[in-house]
Amino acid sequence: MKKNKLVLLSGAFAVLAATSATAEDLVIGLATAQTGGLAPYDQPNLAGLQMKIDEINAAGGIAGKFPIKTIIKDTRSDSAQTALVAQELVDAGAQLIITPCDADPSIAAGMITQAAGIPAISFCATTPTLPLAVGDFMFSNYPADNVQATMLAAHAVESGYKTAYILTSPDSAYTLKLPQYFGQAFTAKGGAIMGEGTYSIGQQDFGAEVTKIAAMDPKPDVIMTSAYEPDFPAFIRQLRGAGVTTPILGSDGIDSPTTFGLGDLVEGVVFSTAGHATAGSPLEAFNAKWTEKTGAAPDTIYIANGYDLGNVIEAAVSAADSLDPAAIREGIANLENLQGVTGTISYKGTMGMPLRSVSLVRIKAGDRELVAQGQPDPADIPAP
Repeated sequence: MKKNKLVLLSGAFAVLAATSATAEDLVIGLATAQTGGLAPYDQPNLAGLQMKIDEINAAGGIAGKFPIKTIIKDTRSDSAQTALVAQELVDAGAQLIITPCDADPSIAAGMITQAAGIPAISFCATTPTLPLAVGDFMFSNYPADNVQATMLAAHAVESGYKTAYILTSPDSAYTLKLPQYFGQAFTAKGGAIMGEGTYSIGQQDFGAEVTKIAAMDPKPDVIMTSAYEPDFPAFIRQLRGAGVTTPILGSDGIDSPTTFGLGDLVEGVVFSTAGHATAGSPLEAFNAKWTEKTGAAPDTIYIANGYDLGNVIEAAVSAADSLDPAAIREGIANLENLQGVTGTISYKGTMGMPLRSVSLVRIKAGDRELVAQGQPDPADIPAP
């Protein structure tokens, strides 16, 4: 049912795209995954963004004068297709383009949008070098890998873990670099990395890796990975099936209904994410609003993250008081301490990755338990 709600919301979004734009419309192109491996991340973001766009348009548009029109095209979770879609959106007159929740397709799209002088912002790509790989018209909307990793390393040390094993995949910057950033931050705080395993995205058989970990004597105090579905579920099923009870640290990619559907297998797993609803917080209020609108509580932070992207767009266009893409780019780049539903968001003084709070959440009895929330000391964050 929850999946159907997102599909219905996306369908409503497509209706918006079908209406003709006027000279005062902000045309947003969405080069995002409706199918493939990135769809479980892009689609909740899209649904949250739609809620914000609906609110903006109901109020007469941004600043009461710039209604939002959208053009949505499926990237099929493929980098080459993402580049083709980005070009189609540029040709269709988009003044701002949203890219997928991954650096590789976002870079492919960014090469097109940068050359066209159109700002692009990823729903939730976390690779800190993403804007540097593209140029000054590229942004992301999520806490960077090295920031998440530093928060996780601090938690590991505070938990008394002295040794760690990291599991990486060279198939994407996210699955390779985030655990390596964790390793750097962990060792800088006195921890030791006992080994590094590798896997291929989508391989599903972790037998060799699990056998290696099971044979370690002594075993590491903790295992850290940024694997996400379907790899993370496959890995933890096989790891626990082999009798290995070592604590697991994960990252934002496992903040999904699939993970929570694993029951006792994921009990105690701690992962980083972009927010956690505390009593009286803006996120708690957003969750209540979402539940009232859809009839179901939000099952991932990516819904609120998409809504916050709408807040970023609204604030940037309001500051620019213009639909000129270059002016919108300046509006994003100079945002500072914008209050979103997940916390404050700043781009001013950054290279395109936002300064945002990170939440560490423990899975407990099928629910989320807040472990820590905030930003690490900049001196502790590994360089990109």
